Amino acid sequence: MITNTIFLEVGNLDGLVYFLLLILLGPPVFLAIVGLILFKTKYRKAGKIFFILSGVYLVVGLGICGAMMVGF
Repeated sequence: MITNTIFLEVGNLDGLVYFLLLILLGPPVFLAIVGLILFKTKYRKAGKIFFILSGVYLVVGLGICGAMMVGF
């Protein structure tokens, strides 16, 4: 009976934490880089929109992923 429960034990979850951080911070950084590139070219309005999207995604990601990581 004891040998069957060893498969249910959870080991190291560092990879999951790194994956959540990548989901949390990856897209806002990518959107900010694209926004910076567009802002430096003649598409200034599109660059501003990408900066705004980056900020919104970061706020939402901090709220959802941050709450999942903290445990609420």
